[in-house]
Amino acid sequence: MNRRVSRRSWTSATVLLAGLLSASLLSAAPAGAVHGAVPGDFNGDGYRDAILTAPGANVAGQEAAGAIVVLYGSRSGLSATHRKTITQNTPGVPSQAEPYDRFGAATATADLNRDGYADLVVSAPYEDTADGKDTGLLTVLWGSKGGLTSATELPTTGLGGGRGSHYGTDLAAVGLGPGNKTQIMVGGAGAVPVVYFAGPFSRTGRYGNRWTNFDPGASAFESVSLGDFDGDGTPDAAATSSRIEGLSGGYVFAPPGKLAEQTEGNGLITATGDVNGDGYDDLVVGDPDEPTVRGEDGALGGRVLVYYGAAPGGIGISDKPVELTQNTPGVPGTSESHDAFGGGLTVADLNQDGVDDIVVGTPYEGVAGKNRSGEVTVIPGRKTGALGAGSYAFNQYTAGIPGGNEVDDFFGTTVSAGDVNGDGKPELFIGAAGENNSTGAVWVLPGSATGPKAGGSHVFTAASVNLTQQNGTLLGGNGLLWVI
Repeated sequence: MNRRVSRRSWTSATVLLAGLLSASLLSAAPAGAVHGAVPGDFNGDGYRDAILTAPGANVAGQEAAGAIVVLYGSRSGLSATHRKTITQNTPGVPSQAEPYDRFGAATATADLNRDGYADLVVSAPYEDTADGKDTGLLTVLWGSKGGLTSATELPTTGLGGGRGSHYGTDLAAVGLGPGNKTQIMVGGAGAVPVVYFAGPFSRTGRYGNRWTNFDPGASAFESVSLGDFDGDGTPDAAATSSRIEGLSGGYVFAPPGKLAEQTEGNGLITATGDVNGDGYDDLVVGDPDEPTVRGEDGALGGRVLVYYGAAPGGIGISDKPVELTQNTPGVPGTSESHDAFGGGLTVADLNQDGVDDIVVGTPYEGVAGKNRSGEVTVIPGRKTGALGAGSYAFNQYTAGIPGGNEVDDFFGTTVSAGDVNGDGKPELFIGAAGENNSTGAVWVLPGSATGPKAGGSHVFTAASVNLTQQNGTLLGGNGLLWVI
């Protein structure tokens, strides 16, 4: 197949969101930092703590220097009063807050040094380094009894990126065991190679190994994920490239090999989990673009693709994925042009039945006459039968969800899940980058035996966590909004 790399196409989404930001912010518009950290127990008190990213936060007068807010878990859940804000001006954090670094653009959680405390990897993809402007900086914040109190840098120098690499556009981390079974994977919107770090890791910044993965047909690896597709206990990598001419989205890469280009399917965002309960992680890909060629590429309104893992070999390069859209039987809604179904994505076992569920953000979905107000759909994993049955959706018009359903909220920009109150029932986190003049907001839906519920949910706004600027904070992250 003759595939050609194209320039990024900036669509009406960029204009819509950019219009809400100050002119000074537009000079350093970010690419799509697509993943945020799942909750992790950073202080070892038995409760997982949530991370709210704010890549557009102003810090000590430096525009869009970026911040993260740690909300500590407890038996009663999360509270805005029990928090810690971390920036590059926080003592012990490498570098310093500078305009448009966008610290916190992507984050990932894992116990890297296997000391029983979760650690947090944080990117600043617009950081200038010795390799050049906008190379990107990677920081590990180390968990301890006192929480995230120390930090070290992960070097990307000399790995083939250089000026404009934007390393840290996306991050993944997983800890499956000692040594090479614990890994960090790093993608960059302007970088050709993807970078890996493997254990053993230490709080002094040491790691066991570092390597790169390169594909000459990909302009960049923008979305990255780690999972165990073949069940051998060692992480396997998956990724999507930046958008490719003639396709909706970019190439999809998965094992066998370091990263192999899939011949079937394409997209812009990846996630992993066992959605059929067979013991092997599966690859889930969001392809929110409109089809380039109707009936041959993509799907009206966007789609999600599921590639099933298996032994031996994991995912084959010619495996045909299962396609899910809003027209799939059992999935709420109807596929409509430019809904961006698949624009946000995560995989988690929300009802604790031993099978992971697919959570899909549709940030451009119109709800109750409000264009691009956004929606989130949960597609339950199934051991038998077709995916789609039993699916359900949330939006700001759903009873029990606080806040008003407004044009250009982009509810579902980002999604993640994790149990923060220790009851064994994961909460669902939903970001809306356009909320409140693009200061952003994150909703927390309580978990239950059957999955997350709207009743009892609450919302964290930028102002509620003392990020007080009037626009562009992007609490919860900007996801794919700058590229779809």
